[in-house]
Amino acid sequence: MNTETLAPAMPVPAADLPRRDMTKAVVSGAIGNILEWYDFTVYAYLAAILGAKFFQTGNETTALLSTFAVFGVGFFARPFGGILIGMFGDRYGRKPALMLTFGMIAASTGLIGVLPTYETIGLAAPILLVVARLLQGISAGGEWGGAASFLVEWAPANRRGLYGSLHPCAVCVGLLLGAGVTGGLTTALGNDVMHDWGWRIPFLIGAVVGPIGWYVRRQVHETPVFTRAKAAAASAGHRPRAPIGRAIVTAFAFPAVQSVIVYLILGYFPTFAQKYLGMSSSASLWSTAFATLMMGTFCVLAGRLSDTIGRKRCMMATSVLFALLSYPAIGLLLSGPAMPVIVATQAALAALCGVFLGGMAAALVEMFPTARRLTGLTIAYNLQSVIFGGFAPFIASWLIAATGQPISISYFMILAAVISVIGVSRLRETAHEPLQ
Repeated sequence: MNTETLAPAMPVPAADLPRRDMTKAVVSGAIGNILEWYDFTVYAYLAAILGAKFFQTGNETTALLSTFAVFGVGFFARPFGGILIGMFGDRYGRKPALMLTFGMIAASTGLIGVLPTYETIGLAAPILLVVARLLQGISAGGEWGGAASFLVEWAPANRRGLYGSLHPCAVCVGLLLGAGVTGGLTTALGNDVMHDWGWRIPFLIGAVVGPIGWYVRRQVHETPVFTRAKAAAASAGHRPRAPIGRAIVTAFAFPAVQSVIVYLILGYFPTFAQKYLGMSSSASLWSTAFATLMMGTFCVLAGRLSDTIGRKRCMMATSVLFALLSYPAIGLLLSGPAMPVIVATQAALAALCGVFLGGMAAALVEMFPTARRLTGLTIAYNLQSVIFGGFAPFIASWLIAATGQPISISYFMILAAVISVIGVSRLRETAHEPLQ
């Protein structure tokens, strides 16, 4: 081993990893993503109430926009958090990095649940809300790459795609839990109680789960891959450094389509469906919940498939299909079809995205050497998530306003798919190679 390259880590046979340790690793890797996206969904669903509680503007629309602006602060903090926590995780280990991110996510979620409102402490209320969202963004920036690396580094050599697929699957679980808890409380307590004090409960639930998740992560061992790499570096007397600039560029580009599809088909769809498809709020949310379930299911199936046929084939096929089918799919939705057709179309797009996501986490982890994996992975993924995902609803709304045609959102989907096709084409197939 020299200062420029890392020797590949030896494959990890399934028989060499105790089943109990592997189970702990899976739970530890997934639980942070579940809480992160649970909070994401709760905040989005309660945005109108939060706007009224924390922004006394005298204008309901302005208050709502202010709430979503604070929501966006968390996105812009992600790359910064990714760099800090990525460097920390590459030096000290995946386990301490994940314990740090989970503690921050739980604490910031609980903080929102106990914050005094504008009526109580005035301008300090929205300032503290911004602080909470900044903490969530910083922690989320490190959580994605840390959890993906943790799962894939713990996986047997022939199951890295399957283990990695549990990462985006956990996102879907978090989305469903957030929607279920918020919707269930609204039904049980009523709108008046939710507006008065009930809105705090979903955030406090996240805070209560925090110590449990932190304890679970504390009990799990460091990944075998990182442990061996750290021992090798100690023997060599230095930490190996491998160039990762080209890998960062590719890792930024190839996931573009999934970011756009996730944020449009799951996040933006209820608004789009109610405004342009004539769906009720309830129907659009139930349809989105079903689509989320389909995405999570196909994530796992495709993750296992990618261990057999490779990551590139799964991701290239779905990228090409999105480039070809986005326009006719949105056109079908806008043609005034029956409700089952709308639900099936949304679910099909979500399932197709799930196929892309299935092998994506493993592919991203496999691109980077162990010594710099978290740093490279978190920089690339968080930047593309902010640009392609965070701005997706805004770009979709702008396209419709600029063209006067709702079908124009498909242009953005097609552009993202083409970027992914180019990015995936530059990938080296790594499904059957040892981790670096």
